[in-house]
Amino acid sequence: QVQLVESGGGLVQAGDSLRLSCAASGRTIDKYGMGWFRRQAPGKEREFVAAVSRSGSNTRYADSVKGRFTISRDNAKNTVYLQMNSLKSEDTAIYYCASSLSATDYYYTPRLSWEYAYWGQGTQVTVSS
Repeated sequence: QVQLVESGGGLVQAGDSLRLSCAASGRTIDKYGMGWFRRQAPGKEREFVAAVSRSGSNTRYADSVKGRFTISRDNAKNTVYLQMNSLKSEDTAIYYCASSLSATDYYYTPRLSWEYAYWGQGTQVTVSS
């Protein structure tokens, strides 16, 4: 059974930084694209934040976080990270880690939610202004 467990969320002030981690078990993630999504309010659609290719060499970001967030992965640790800098109040959300549905091309960065099969339970990030 594949499990993704996020950690690192919390309450911070605008301008601060946080680093989220996503530890995977039940699947070796080195064959799969990995991503981060977020839901900013109950009932609102989950939105794409960032994705990283299986190799780690390619990344893709939502325009709203480009230049502030960095996604990375450590396949040896079966873990994905999201470094979030210069946080804004609009970054407040539950952040979800996801693993792609199927093995991906070496450089592919999936960004659509249907491309992901496994999701974590989410970690809350709250940014006060």
